Amino acid sequence: MRFTLDIWTQDSRDSDGRFERYEIDEIDREASFLEMLDQLNERLIQQGSRTIAFDSDCREGICGSCSLLIDGLPHGPNQVTTCQTYMRDFADGATIRVEPFRVNPFPVLRDLVTDRSPLDRIIQSGGYISVRTGPQPDPNSMPVSPAVQERAMDAAACIGCGACVAACPNGSAMLFTGAKLTALNLLPQGQPERNERSRSMVLAMDAEGFGGCTNYGECQLVCPAGISIDVIGTAYREFRRAARTRKAPSDWEMRAQ
Repeated sequence: MRFTLDIWTQDSRDSDGRFERYEIDEIDREASFLEMLDQLNERLIQQGSRTIAFDSDCREGICGSCSLLIDGLPHGPNQVTTCQTYMRDFADGATIRVEPFRVNPFPVLRDLVTDRSPLDRIIQSGGYISVRTGPQPDPNSMPVSPAVQERAMDAAACIGCGACVAACPNGSAMLFTGAKLTALNLLPQGQPERNERSRSMVLAMDAEGFGGCTNYGECQLVCPAGISIDVIGTAYREFRRAARTRKAPSDWEMRAQ
């Protein structure tokens, strides 16, 4: 297969970027999108030309690091990660536009590599549970109903790739934040920090500069883990619950009530 690639190139975070056109042929239709980029870089190295920087790690749809905007869609034409997008998904001879996620909180570091550490900081603000040292309790001492377990595990499937943020017209991270809150707040182990976690993570998301959710639903359509927008409603309810338990709520919390 043969493709024309319009790829965003940018030397550094502070430099101006541009699209560069590359022609590539003899690509196996069963090659993944990242394998195709690997082949492109190998040919650029042979030519003594500048290679294209992009992120990847597991290449099994697990880690979420391969975050690319392909023809305007996060990860490409299917509801999968970029590494699970295959060249057979494109027409032979197609022109493909490849760029980094276009979200203000995700600055471009080089070419297709963005800094998605704001998502990490949201997790750091409250995405944990208290752990006691010493003998662990019997798992059967904390029963969890199958319905609650299923909801929590569905939310915990979020891989933190940021596709939801890139797809949202507002650049909102509510699907990501809602998934993390739902996974922890539903389970018995997450109850001690429940209120503070809900408050801290939503406020951390706001402080990072992400936009507000207005229920476009684009996030759900592109999420490779299939996270439902129901978790956004859960996040709002948990945040309001946390705000009501504090003696001196912030202005943000007052508006949420």
